[in-house]
Formats: sequence, structure tokens, C-alpha cells
Amino acid sequence: MTVVSVLIVDDQVPFLRAMSAVIEETDGFRVVGRGASGEEAIGAAGALLPDLVLMDVNLPGIDGLEATRRLRLCTPAPVVLLLSTYDEDAGARFIAECGAAAYITKSAFGPDRLREAWTAATA
Repeated sequence: MTVVSVLIVDDQVPFLRAMSAVIEETDGFRVVGRGASGEEAIGAAGALLPDLVLMDVNLPGIDGLEATRRLRLCTPAPVVLLLSTYDEDAGARFIAECGAAAYITKSAFGPDRLREAWTAATA
């Protein structure tokens, strides 16, 4: 089985921990790095070459939408899933703005949603 390498980017430490726990408990996924800003996301993605980036929308400095736009220009470009507390309607707007593969509300994030989003993005 191929393991999906995941970079988590969120400026809230409790949510970084929660996302890490979900990923570590989800078969086939492994955390390879963490960041707290858009700039850290871009630097870590360039160094770690993750398959998947879980990106918070609201970040200090470069926000998650701009960081996603920049990551999409990388070769190879990681799959980016946006996460935030905004509702699903806002998520659709965010995807249209930056080209992320999907949006998941933080309250709905869990192993099933992670697998579903990854499968849809890589199908």
C-alpha cells in the first residue's frame, strides 16, 4: 500500500494536534511536516514534497488561498485540501478562488472525509 505524505498548515496549535491525530489514525496517511503560515507551507512543501497539504484558509502572512495558488505552480504540485470554520458555501468560493481540490469544514474533518477527499482528488 502506498502511504500518502501529508503536510499540515494551521496557525492554531490545538487544531494542528487534532489533524495530526486524525491523519495518524487513518491507514495509508502519514504526517511529514507542519507549518503555521502560508510562507511556512510553501517552504515546507518545497523541501518535503508532500502528496497532500491540509491548508487552513486564515493564516498569518500569506493566507491559505494565496499559498494554495503558489503550491499549484510547483512541480510536482501537491493536492491541497482547504480547511476552515466557514460553511460549505464559503468553501466552494474558496476552491474557485485558488484551485484547491476540496474544502472540508474543521468540524467535519475526520478519517472518512480525508479518504473521500483524497480519492476524489486523485481519481
